[in-house]
Amino acid sequence: MRIWDLNPGYLNGQSLLGEHRELHAIVSIIVNKKKGYAKHPETIRWIGYGWALKMRHRKLACEMALRGYTDRSPVATHSNKGKWPETHIDCPDRQLILLKEKYVDKEEGRIPLPKNLQEFWSQHKYSVLARNPDLYKKIGRDLSNTAMSFGQLSILLIKVLREQPDAGGIRNAVQHMWGYVSDNPAKGTIDINDWPLRRLLSETQKRAMAGGSSYIRASTALSELMAWLPDA
Repeated sequence: MRIWDLNPGYLNGQSLLGEHRELHAIVSIIVNKKKGYAKHPETIRWIGYGWALKMRHRKLACEMALRGYTDRSPVATHSNKGKWPETHIDCPDRQLILLKEKYVDKEEGRIPLPKNLQEFWSQHKYSVLARNPDLYKKIGRDLSNTAMSFGQLSILLIKVLREQPDAGGIRNAVQHMWGYVSDNPAKGTIDINDWPLRRLLSETQKRAMAGGSSYIRASTALSELMAWLPDA
């Protein structure tokens, strides 16, 4: 039983659907006070964090939708809004190692497991930009000066991606992403300024997944930002 702290984009199809099932199992154990797996470390660390379980489920569901799966089982728990578990079963950098071992000779997730710090950062940069442009710039500077370890960066990114971005921040990040998937200027550009935010992100997703940009296709922001938008 495991709920990963990494972005769901790193999970292959089997792991993504597996976590989805296990998250529902944990919710059922906690809500219905079931005994089975009640003392499992993964269950224990989520007790009292109903809102966080709901948000992790939304992120899983958004990643599933990006890959063509349909989720019909929303999670309605809401305790401790804005708070996430402070503990990890394995540190985030260790979780990357575990996935690399797990996926030997198997398919990886939508986002390739990073080979170095710069690649890991590039996969997260638009998620960070959506929340904190100043931190986005600082991380870039720190990495150029080798002032961060993999462990430090992974813990920081997990924390930042658990913060709720505002609509302006999401739009700013998606507009940056749109530049990689938009039409060729020679054919005329599309005016996206009046598009609703959900439409802008949905169209960016569609174009990236259709082959418009492998760089954006490997971005955590491509699915996780959708989890923070109000339901349509």
